[in-house]
Amino acid sequence: MANCAWSEKILQLIRRMNNFYLAGSCRAKCLRFEINKSQVGWVPPHVAALLSRYPEVFCPPQGGAVTLCPSLDSYQRRSEAVDTVLQSLRHEPSLTCLKGWRDEKYSVMSKFFDPPLMWMERAATSLFGVKRYGVHINGYTVSDSGEVSMWLARRSATKQTFPGLLDNVAAGGLAAGVGIKHTLVKECQEEACIPETIAEKAHPVSTVSYTYEDEEGLFAESQFVFDLELPVEFKPRVGDGEVQDFYLLPIEKVKELIATDDFKPNSAMVVLDFLIRHSFIEPDSEPCYQEFVTGLHQTLE
Repeated sequence: MANCAWSEKILQLIRRMNNFYLAGSCRAKCLRFEINKSQVGWVPPHVAALLSRYPEVFCPPQGGAVTLCPSLDSYQRRSEAVDTVLQSLRHEPSLTCLKGWRDEKYSVMSKFFDPPLMWMERAATSLFGVKRYGVHINGYTVSDSGEVSMWLARRSATKQTFPGLLDNVAAGGLAAGVGIKHTLVKECQEEACIPETIAEKAHPVSTVSYTYEDEEGLFAESQFVFDLELPVEFKPRVGDGEVQDFYLLPIEKVKELIATDDFKPNSAMVVLDFLIRHSFIEPDSEPCYQEFVTGLHQTLE
């Protein structure tokens, strides 16, 4: 039978990562963020109040929505105008997320394969609840006797987000104009020194989607998940300094670790998805099986 304490901790993780859907969240107070009548995010009330200082970029909220001025009628005009506002708001003490400014552009669109309507600085996307996409790689090995182990990364202590926590072997956000497979190969090479000849063998297997709010804003995220069976003799190496170490652990130990505070939360969700897909968690023995599956695939409309 399942470990009830472990199951409850995983349920807590799923609730935390989907707390925007729960009663008491800011969702009822948020305004829709719309471009060309397409909803591309959610704007919390305190952010909407700050945006009202910039009437040349943002129209006064109407019908429960924040929109851009009609004169901003192209990808480039929207992007540059909003970026100018965000550069100004970097000095606003209440917007702590902007302290992590990265000079990294994320596409803004209603659905992933829709044409982007603008780009936005990555650190600012949580102010608008803009959907963010990334790539996560489950790097694992299978021994001659069939035992599965997984490579985990320990994030650098100097990372802007979740420093020092356990993570997938490689992962990264999808920057504007950059493809999924390209990002996968790049992150594998940069973070774990996994050569392209190995990385390109990764299989797309799932997406893990969730929406949560915290003190930095609203995070509507969807991760493209890949499984990569690594040669038993291969060992990832620290590359660009975003990781401080790698560990190869038995899958049961990995299962135990995702229920602890030592694991980056969204990466724990990605590992949970792996455990379910590979039948390390089964419906006959895990009473919360359905809640786990549902919680991994919550999409924000």
